[in-house]
Amino acid sequence: MPRNFALLSVLASLLTLSLKFSAFWITGSVGLLSDAMETFVNVAASIVAVIALTIAYRPADKDHAYGHDKAEYFAGGLEGGLILVAACGIVYSAAGRLLNPVPLENLAWGIGISLVAGIINLIVARVMLKAAAHFDSITLEGDAKHLMADVWTSAGVILGITIIMIRPDWIILDSIIAIVVALNITRSGFSLIKRSLKGLMDAALPEDEIITVEESIKKHAGEHAEYHGLRSRKSGSRRFIDFHLLLPGHKTIKEGHHICCLIEKDVEDKLPNSQVTIHVEPEEDKASWDGDKLGGIQS
Repeated sequence: MPRNFALLSVLASLLTLSLKFSAFWITGSVGLLSDAMETFVNVAASIVAVIALTIAYRPADKDHAYGHDKAEYFAGGLEGGLILVAACGIVYSAAGRLLNPVPLENLAWGIGISLVAGIINLIVARVMLKAAAHFDSITLEGDAKHLMADVWTSAGVILGITIIMIRPDWIILDSIIAIVVALNITRSGFSLIKRSLKGLMDAALPEDEIITVEESIKKHAGEHAEYHGLRSRKSGSRRFIDFHLLLPGHKTIKEGHHICCLIEKDVEDKLPNSQVTIHVEPEEDKASWDGDKLGGIQS
């Protein structure tokens, strides 16, 4: 279950948080402090992910006939916002130290501890990215990107501190690298927020998935089959697709139902977690040609 991977992220974030704050206290590096602050946000984001996935995977009920999948979008948006908050916190801390540099101590220990924390995050992030692709979960993807952003932060900080060890007079580099890393991770934050808003607004499925649906219609209803009102949306990992299919009036209800079943199965095989709803209409009836009133895609 996706929730188990989110719990793994919580454990990894708590472990790396303790390691990074230890590295900061040992060295006094603002770069390591910014790294630890980002991990603190990761802990909060991971807990939100666990809650969101617990809600999202509840079965549909009387009050939520389409399920609870959209809880994932709230979590994804919140995680994107938390990434931006972490970036702002890093810039704030680094800017103060940029104006008033402070000598650093025990840098070798700090590098070693930060390296261990970075490796832990890298391993867990890669596991979670695979799980996100498997479950088609924006929440797991957001959590994984959080951890990957943390990995890049750690890499930048370690590089900066290593240079400072060699050239102590370049201490200003500690703050500069922290600011650069903060600006870099904002991209992940904005990307998650954008995707979450798109999902909450019931945006249509990507063009390649729409083409897959259209190919299934033509395959089983005929190359010249007419359809209209092809609408789609995605809720969490589930896809909802509906359209009106025009068939010759002489076909029986059983024949029309059989064609619909073939289309539905074909779409569901190619696009997992799809729920397809088809309204059959006789092509000879003028009332059937009401695609302009329905919106969506017409054949």
